[in-house]
Amino acid sequence: MIEGLNPGFILIFGALLVPFTSGIIRSILLLTLPVLALTQIYTLGLGSWGHYEFLGLSIELTRIDPLARIFGTVFCLASFMGMIYALHVKDTIQHFVALIYMGSAIGAVFAGDMVTLFVFWELTAISSVFLIWASRTERAYKAGMRYLIIQVSSGVILLGGIILYYQETGSIAFNYIGLTGLASGLILLAFGIKSAFPFLHNWMQDAYPEATVTGTVILSAFTTKLAIYTLARAFPGTDILIPIGAAMTVFPIFFAVLENDLRRVLAYSLNNQLGYMVVGVGIGTELSINGTAAHAFAHIMYKSLLFMSMGAVLFRTGTIKASELGGLYKSMPVTMVFCIIGNCSLPTHRRICLKGHDPVGCGRWRPCRDLADHAVRQRGRNGSFRHQGTVFHLLRP
Repeated sequence: MIEGLNPGFILIFGALLVPFTSGIIRSILLLTLPVLALTQIYTLGLGSWGHYEFLGLSIELTRIDPLARIFGTVFCLASFMGMIYALHVKDTIQHFVALIYMGSAIGAVFAGDMVTLFVFWELTAISSVFLIWASRTERAYKAGMRYLIIQVSSGVILLGGIILYYQETGSIAFNYIGLTGLASGLILLAFGIKSAFPFLHNWMQDAYPEATVTGTVILSAFTTKLAIYTLARAFPGTDILIPIGAAMTVFPIFFAVLENDLRRVLAYSLNNQLGYMVVGVGIGTELSINGTAAHAFAHIMYKSLLFMSMGAVLFRTGTIKASELGGLYKSMPVTMVFCIIGNCSLPTHRRICLKGHDPVGCGRWRPCRDLADHAVRQRGRNGSFRHQGTVFHLLRP
Protein backbone atom coordinates (compact mmCIF):
# COMPACT_ATOMS: atom_id res chain seq x y z
CA MET A 1 0.00 0.00 0.00
CA ILE A 2 1.02 3.65 -0.43
CA GLU A 3 2.91 4.95 2.57
CA GLY A 4 0.94 7.58 4.48
CA LEU A 5 -2.02 7.74 2.06
CA ASN A 6 -5.26 8.62 3.83
CA PRO A 7 -7.48 5.51 3.37
CA GLY A 8 -10.38 7.68 2.28
CA PHE A 9 -8.53 8.65 -0.89
CA ILE A 10 -8.63 5.03 -2.03
CA LEU A 11 -12.42 5.18 -2.38
CA ILE A 12 -12.39 8.73 -3.75
CA PHE A 13 -9.80 8.02 -6.44
CA GLY A 14 -11.39 4.64 -7.13
CA ALA A 15 -14.71 6.37 -7.79
CA LEU A 16 -13.11 8.05 -10.81
CA LEU A 17 -12.89 4.61 -12.45
CA VAL A 18 -16.61 3.87 -12.05
CA PRO A 19 -17.79 5.63 -15.25
CA PHE A 20 -15.33 3.55 -17.27
CA THR A 21 -16.46 0.16 -15.95
CA SER A 22 -19.60 -1.94 -16.10
CA GLY A 23 -20.92 -5.38 -15.29
CA ILE A 24 -18.71 -7.76 -13.34
CA ILE A 25 -15.70 -5.42 -13.58
CA ARG A 26 -17.59 -2.65 -11.81
CA SER A 27 -18.88 -5.06 -9.18
CA ILE A 28 -15.33 -6.18 -8.44
CA LEU A 29 -14.21 -2.55 -8.25
CA LEU A 30 -17.01 -1.58 -5.84
CA LEU A 31 -16.21 -4.46 -3.50
CA THR A 32 -12.43 -4.18 -3.72
CA LEU A 33 -12.06 -0.51 -2.81
CA PRO A 34 -13.39 -0.80 0.80
CA VAL A 35 -11.16 -3.85 1.32
CA LEU A 36 -8.13 -1.90 0.11
CA ALA A 37 -9.01 1.01 2.40
CA LEU A 38 -9.29 -1.32 5.39
CA THR A 39 -5.99 -2.94 4.45
CA GLN A 40 -4.38 0.49 4.28
CA ILE A 41 -5.58 1.30 7.79
CA TYR A 42 -3.95 -1.74 9.35
CA THR A 43 -0.88 -1.69 7.11
CA LEU A 44 -0.02 1.83 8.22
CA GLY A 45 -0.55 1.11 11.89
CA LEU A 46 -0.69 3.96 14.42
CA GLY A 47 0.98 7.27 13.62
CA SER A 48 0.67 10.36 11.44
CA TRP A 49 1.68 11.13 7.87
CA GLY A 50 1.27 13.81 5.24
CA HIS A 51 2.66 16.81 7.10
CA TYR A 52 2.68 19.96 4.99
CA GLU A 53 2.84 23.70 5.44
CA PHE A 54 0.11 25.57 3.56
CA LEU A 55 -0.28 29.35 3.95
CA GLY A 56 1.40 29.07 7.30
CA LEU A 57 -0.92 26.29 8.44
CA SER A 58 0.33 22.88 9.57
CA ILE A 59 -1.59 20.29 7.56
CA GLU A 60 -1.72 16.66 8.71
CA LEU A 61 -3.51 14.61 6.07
CA THR A 62 -3.42 11.27 7.87
CA ARG A 63 -3.50 10.45 11.56
CA ILE A 64 -4.34 7.00 12.85
CA ASP A 65 -4.91 6.41 16.55
CA PRO A 66 -7.19 3.92 18.33
CA LEU A 67 -10.28 6.16 18.21
CA ALA A 68 -9.86 6.95 14.51
CA ARG A 69 -9.05 3.34 13.70
CA ILE A 70 -12.25 1.90 15.21
CA PHE A 71 -14.44 4.39 13.35
CA GLY A 72 -12.43 3.94 10.16
CA THR A 73 -12.80 0.17 10.46
CA VAL A 74 -16.57 0.23 10.81
CA PHE A 75 -16.84 2.75 7.99
CA CYS A 76 -14.92 0.40 5.70
CA LEU A 77 -17.14 -2.51 6.75
CA ALA A 78 -20.25 -0.41 6.16
CA SER A 79 -18.87 0.59 2.75
CA PHE A 80 -18.37 -3.05 1.81
CA MET A 81 -21.86 -4.03 2.96
CA GLY A 82 -23.41 -1.03 1.26
CA MET A 83 -21.70 -1.91 -2.00
CA ILE A 84 -22.94 -5.50 -1.80
CA TYR A 85 -26.45 -4.14 -1.30
CA ALA A 86 -26.00 -1.77 -4.24
CA LEU A 87 -24.72 -4.34 -6.74
CA HIS A 88 -28.16 -4.69 -8.30
CA VAL A 89 -28.25 -0.96 -9.06
CA LYS A 90 -27.36 -0.06 -12.65
CA ASP A 91 -27.05 3.66 -11.93
CA THR A 92 -23.51 4.95 -12.50
CA ILE A 93 -24.23 8.18 -10.64
CA GLN A 94 -25.25 6.35 -7.47
CA HIS A 95 -22.15 4.17 -7.49
CA PHE A 96 -19.89 7.16 -8.18
CA VAL A 97 -21.27 9.50 -5.50
CA ALA A 98 -21.59 6.69 -2.95
CA LEU A 99 -17.85 5.98 -3.21
CA ILE A 100 -17.04 9.71 -2.98
CA TYR A 101 -19.30 10.05 0.06
CA MET A 102 -17.96 7.01 1.87
CA GLY A 103 -14.36 7.92 1.05
CA SER A 104 -14.91 11.46 2.34
CA ALA A 105 -16.29 10.16 5.64
CA ILE A 106 -13.33 7.81 6.04
CA GLY A 107 -10.93 10.60 5.08
CA ALA A 108 -12.46 12.92 7.69
CA VAL A 109 -11.98 10.30 10.41
CA PHE A 110 -8.25 10.19 9.69
CA ALA A 111 -7.79 13.95 9.30
CA GLY A 112 -5.19 15.28 11.71
CA ASP A 113 -6.06 18.96 11.31
CA MET A 114 -9.29 20.93 11.05
CA VAL A 115 -8.67 22.26 7.54
CA THR A 116 -8.43 18.73 6.17
CA LEU A 117 -11.48 17.83 8.25
CA PHE A 118 -13.40 20.77 6.76
CA VAL A 119 -12.60 19.72 3.19
CA PHE A 120 -13.82 16.18 3.77
CA TRP A 121 -16.76 17.50 5.83
CA GLU A 122 -18.07 19.54 2.92
CA LEU A 123 -17.35 16.78 0.43
CA THR A 124 -19.60 14.42 2.38
CA ALA A 125 -22.40 16.99 2.22
CA ILE A 126 -22.10 17.66 -1.50
CA SER A 127 -21.73 14.04 -2.55
CA SER A 128 -24.41 12.58 -0.28
CA VAL A 129 -27.21 14.79 -1.60
CA PHE A 130 -27.03 13.01 -4.96
CA LEU A 131 -28.09 9.79 -3.21
CA ILE A 132 -31.31 11.60 -2.35
CA TRP A 133 -31.78 13.20 -5.75
CA ALA A 134 -31.16 9.83 -7.41
CA SER A 135 -34.76 8.94 -6.52
CA ARG A 136 -35.69 11.43 -9.26
CA THR A 137 -38.95 12.55 -7.65
CA GLU A 138 -40.21 16.00 -6.78
CA ARG A 139 -40.26 15.15 -3.08
CA ALA A 140 -36.68 13.88 -3.25
CA TYR A 141 -35.52 17.02 -5.04
CA LYS A 142 -37.07 19.33 -2.44
CA ALA A 143 -35.85 17.22 0.49
CA GLY A 144 -32.38 17.10 -1.07
CA MET A 145 -32.26 20.87 -1.40
CA ARG A 146 -33.20 21.32 2.26
CA TYR A 147 -30.64 18.68 3.23
CA LEU A 148 -27.91 20.34 1.17
CA ILE A 149 -28.59 23.80 2.62
CA ILE A 150 -28.38 22.49 6.18
CA GLN A 151 -25.29 20.37 5.58
CA VAL A 152 -23.40 23.11 3.76
CA SER A 153 -24.43 25.56 6.49
CA SER A 154 -22.87 23.19 8.99
CA GLY A 155 -19.63 23.40 7.01
CA VAL A 156 -19.76 27.21 6.88
CA ILE A 157 -20.25 27.36 10.64
CA LEU A 158 -17.38 24.91 11.09
CA LEU A 159 -15.12 27.04 8.91
CA GLY A 160 -16.01 30.14 10.92
CA GLY A 161 -15.20 28.30 14.14
CA ILE A 162 -11.88 27.06 12.73
CA ILE A 163 -10.84 30.58 11.72
CA LEU A 164 -11.68 32.01 15.13
CA TYR A 165 -10.02 29.08 16.89
CA TYR A 166 -6.84 29.62 14.87
CA GLN A 167 -6.86 33.30 15.79
CA GLU A 168 -7.23 32.40 19.46
CA THR A 169 -4.74 29.55 19.68
CA GLY A 170 -2.56 29.64 16.56
CA SER A 171 -3.30 25.97 15.94
CA ILE A 172 -5.58 24.00 13.63
CA ALA A 173 -4.70 20.59 15.09
CA PHE A 174 -7.79 18.43 15.44
CA ASN A 175 -7.50 17.29 19.02
CA TYR A 176 -9.37 18.09 22.22
CA ILE A 177 -10.99 21.52 21.94
CA GLY A 178 -13.50 21.81 24.77
CA LEU A 179 -16.25 24.40 25.07
CA THR A 180 -14.38 27.55 26.03
CA GLY A 181 -15.72 30.40 23.90
CA LEU A 182 -17.26 31.52 20.63
CA ALA A 183 -14.84 29.62 18.40
CA SER A 184 -15.33 26.29 20.13
CA GLY A 185 -19.06 26.99 20.39
CA LEU A 186 -19.33 27.37 16.61
CA ILE A 187 -17.38 24.15 16.08
CA LEU A 188 -19.66 22.34 18.52
CA LEU A 189 -22.72 23.74 16.75
CA ALA A 190 -21.42 22.48 13.40
CA PHE A 191 -20.86 19.03 14.86
CA GLY A 192 -24.27 19.21 16.53
CA ILE A 193 -26.06 19.83 13.24
CA LYS A 194 -24.62 16.64 11.74
CA SER A 195 -25.28 14.81 15.02
CA ALA A 196 -28.97 15.80 14.79
CA PHE A 197 -29.16 17.65 18.10
CA PRO A 198 -32.71 18.59 19.19
CA PHE A 199 -34.18 21.32 16.93
CA LEU A 200 -31.31 20.63 14.48
CA HIS A 201 -32.48 17.15 13.56
CA ASN A 202 -35.29 17.52 11.03
CA TRP A 203 -33.00 17.18 8.02
CA MET A 204 -32.54 13.49 8.81
CA GLN A 205 -36.20 12.44 8.95
CA ASP A 206 -36.91 14.72 5.99
CA ALA A 207 -34.18 13.45 3.65
CA TYR A 208 -33.34 9.84 4.48
CA PRO A 209 -36.74 8.36 3.56
CA GLU A 210 -36.65 10.18 0.22
CA ALA A 211 -33.31 8.69 -0.85
CA THR A 212 -33.06 5.65 -3.06
CA VAL A 213 -33.33 2.15 -1.61
CA THR A 214 -29.55 1.83 -1.43
CA GLY A 215 -28.95 5.52 -0.74
CA THR A 216 -30.81 5.42 2.56
CA VAL A 217 -28.72 2.48 3.76
CA ILE A 218 -25.48 4.28 2.92
CA LEU A 219 -26.60 7.62 4.35
CA SER A 220 -27.61 6.02 7.66
CA ALA A 221 -24.09 4.75 8.31
CA PHE A 222 -21.82 7.74 7.78
CA THR A 223 -22.98 11.34 8.27
CA THR A 224 -24.17 11.14 11.86
CA LYS A 225 -21.47 8.69 12.98
CA LEU A 226 -18.81 10.98 11.57
CA ALA A 227 -20.30 13.71 13.73
CA ILE A 228 -20.22 11.46 16.80
CA TYR A 229 -16.56 10.76 16.10
CA THR A 230 -15.78 14.48 15.91
CA LEU A 231 -17.59 15.07 19.20
CA ALA A 232 -15.63 12.26 20.85
CA ARG A 233 -12.41 13.69 19.46
CA ALA A 234 -12.95 17.36 20.30
CA PHE A 235 -15.48 17.56 23.14
CA PRO A 236 -15.22 14.56 25.51
CA GLY A 237 -16.43 15.44 28.98
CA THR A 238 -18.32 18.55 27.83
CA ASP A 239 -21.11 18.89 30.37
CA ILE A 240 -23.79 20.33 28.10
CA LEU A 241 -23.75 17.22 25.91
CA ILE A 242 -25.34 15.19 28.70
CA PRO A 243 -28.75 16.95 28.77
CA ILE A 244 -28.64 17.34 24.99
CA GLY A 245 -28.07 13.62 24.56
CA ALA A 246 -30.71 12.78 27.15
CA ALA A 247 -33.26 14.84 25.24
CA MET A 248 -32.26 13.09 22.03
CA THR A 249 -33.01 9.70 23.56
CA VAL A 250 -36.56 10.73 24.45
CA PHE A 251 -38.26 12.98 21.91
CA PRO A 252 -37.87 10.83 18.75
CA ILE A 253 -39.92 8.05 20.37
CA PHE A 254 -43.11 10.08 20.29
CA PHE A 255 -42.72 10.92 16.61
CA ALA A 256 -41.75 7.39 15.67
CA VAL A 257 -44.85 5.73 17.11
CA LEU A 258 -47.06 8.11 15.12
CA GLU A 259 -45.21 7.64 11.83
CA ASN A 260 -46.58 5.54 8.99
CA ASP A 261 -43.45 5.52 6.80
CA LEU A 262 -41.24 2.72 8.15
CA ARG A 263 -38.01 4.24 6.83
CA ARG A 264 -38.91 7.44 8.66
CA VAL A 265 -39.56 5.36 11.80
CA LEU A 266 -35.99 4.04 11.51
CA ALA A 267 -34.71 7.59 10.98
CA TYR A 268 -36.30 8.66 14.26
CA SER A 269 -34.84 5.56 15.89
CA LEU A 270 -31.42 6.50 14.54
CA ASN A 271 -31.82 9.93 16.15
CA ASN A 272 -32.75 8.25 19.42
CA GLN A 273 -29.63 6.09 19.39
CA LEU A 274 -27.39 9.05 18.66
CA GLY A 275 -28.57 10.47 21.96
CA TYR A 276 -26.96 7.64 23.90
CA MET A 277 -23.70 8.24 22.08
CA VAL A 278 -23.83 11.98 22.79
CA VAL A 279 -24.40 11.29 26.49
CA GLY A 280 -21.42 8.93 26.47
CA VAL A 281 -19.24 11.65 24.95
CA GLY A 282 -20.54 14.14 27.50
CA ILE A 283 -19.59 11.89 30.40
CA GLY A 284 -16.12 11.78 28.91
CA THR A 285 -14.47 8.99 30.88
CA GLU A 286 -12.31 6.43 29.13
CA LEU A 287 -14.97 3.78 29.64
CA SER A 288 -17.78 5.96 28.32
CA ILE A 289 -15.82 6.96 25.20
CA ASN A 290 -15.01 3.30 24.58
CA GLY A 291 -18.70 2.55 25.07
CA THR A 292 -19.69 5.28 22.65
CA ALA A 293 -17.34 3.89 20.00
CA ALA A 294 -18.65 0.36 20.58
CA HIS A 295 -22.24 1.59 20.41
CA ALA A 296 -21.53 3.45 17.16
CA PHE A 297 -19.89 0.34 15.69
CA ALA A 298 -22.81 -1.91 16.60
CA HIS A 299 -25.39 0.66 15.60
CA ILE A 300 -23.99 1.02 12.10
CA MET A 301 -24.19 -2.75 11.68
CA TYR A 302 -27.73 -3.37 12.87
CA LYS A 303 -29.27 -0.12 11.64
CA SER A 304 -27.90 -0.78 8.18
CA LEU A 305 -29.47 -4.22 8.33
CA LEU A 306 -32.84 -2.74 9.30
CA PHE A 307 -32.68 -0.14 6.53
CA MET A 308 -31.72 -2.89 4.10
CA SER A 309 -34.75 -4.88 5.20
CA MET A 310 -37.09 -1.93 4.72
CA GLY A 311 -35.41 -1.14 1.42
CA ALA A 312 -36.09 -4.70 0.27
CA VAL A 313 -39.74 -4.27 1.22
CA LEU A 314 -39.94 -1.02 -0.74
CA PHE A 315 -38.18 -2.57 -3.73
CA ARG A 316 -40.45 -5.62 -3.70
CA THR A 317 -43.82 -4.03 -2.90
CA GLY A 318 -43.42 -0.45 -4.08
CA THR A 319 -44.52 0.98 -0.73
CA ILE A 320 -43.10 1.42 2.74
CA LYS A 321 -46.32 2.63 4.37
CA ALA A 322 -47.08 0.51 7.43
CA SER A 323 -50.82 0.75 6.83
CA GLU A 324 -50.41 -0.83 3.40
CA LEU A 325 -48.23 -3.77 4.43
CA GLY A 326 -48.90 -7.11 6.04
CA GLY A 327 -48.28 -10.82 5.61
CA LEU A 328 -44.81 -10.31 4.18
CA TYR A 329 -43.45 -13.21 6.20
CA LYS A 330 -45.03 -15.43 3.55
CA SER A 331 -43.61 -13.72 0.48
CA MET A 332 -40.38 -12.32 1.99
CA PRO A 333 -39.25 -14.84 4.65
CA VAL A 334 -35.52 -14.08 4.25
CA THR A 335 -36.12 -10.36 4.69
CA MET A 336 -38.21 -11.12 7.76
CA VAL A 337 -35.37 -13.13 9.31
CA PHE A 338 -32.80 -10.39 8.75
CA CYS A 339 -35.19 -7.77 10.09
CA ILE A 340 -35.67 -9.82 13.24
CA ILE A 341 -31.89 -10.21 13.60
CA GLY A 342 -31.48 -6.43 13.35
CA ASN A 343 -34.22 -5.91 15.89
CA CYS A 344 -32.73 -8.45 18.30
CA SER A 345 -29.42 -6.56 18.21
CA LEU A 346 -30.95 -3.62 20.05
CA PRO A 347 -30.75 -4.65 23.73
CA THR A 348 -27.18 -5.98 23.57
CA HIS A 349 -25.38 -2.71 24.23
CA ARG A 350 -27.90 -0.31 25.70
CA ARG A 351 -26.11 0.53 28.98
CA ILE A 352 -22.51 0.43 27.82
CA CYS A 353 -22.10 4.21 27.46
CA LEU A 354 -23.50 5.17 30.84
CA LYS A 355 -23.09 2.49 33.47
CA GLY A 356 -21.33 3.40 36.65
CA HIS A 357 -19.69 6.74 35.83
CA ASP A 358 -20.51 10.33 36.64
CA PRO A 359 -19.01 13.11 34.56
CA VAL A 360 -16.01 14.71 36.18
CA GLY A 361 -16.82 17.99 37.85
CA CYS A 362 -20.39 18.28 36.61
CA GLY A 363 -22.51 17.37 39.58
CA ARG A 364 -24.95 20.07 38.56
CA TRP A 365 -25.89 17.84 35.64
CA ARG A 366 -26.65 14.86 37.82
CA PRO A 367 -30.43 15.11 37.22
CA CYS A 368 -29.76 15.02 33.48
CA ARG A 369 -27.43 12.07 33.93
CA ASP A 370 -30.21 10.33 35.85
CA LEU A 371 -32.61 11.21 33.04
CA ALA A 372 -30.27 9.67 30.50
CA ASP A 373 -29.89 6.53 32.60
CA HIS A 374 -33.66 6.33 32.97
CA ALA A 375 -34.02 6.75 29.21
CA VAL A 376 -31.71 3.78 28.69
CA ARG A 377 -33.78 1.67 31.09
CA GLN A 378 -36.95 2.68 29.29
CA ARG A 379 -35.41 1.75 25.98
CA GLY A 380 -36.37 -1.86 26.49
CA ARG A 381 -40.00 -0.76 26.66
CA ASN A 382 -40.13 2.12 24.19
CA GLY A 383 -37.16 1.89 21.82
CA SER A 384 -37.39 -1.85 21.27
CA PHE A 385 -41.15 -1.63 20.83
CA ARG A 386 -40.66 0.98 18.16
CA HIS A 387 -38.33 -1.35 16.21
CA GLN A 388 -40.55 -4.33 16.84
CA GLY A 389 -43.25 -2.38 15.05
CA THR A 390 -41.29 -2.77 11.83
CA VAL A 391 -41.18 -6.53 12.39
CA PHE A 392 -44.88 -6.55 13.27
CA HIS A 393 -45.77 -5.19 9.86
CA LEU A 394 -43.82 -8.02 8.26
CA LEU A 395 -45.55 -10.64 10.40
CA ARG A 396 -49.12 -9.44 10.68
CA PRO A 397 -51.72 -11.09 8.39
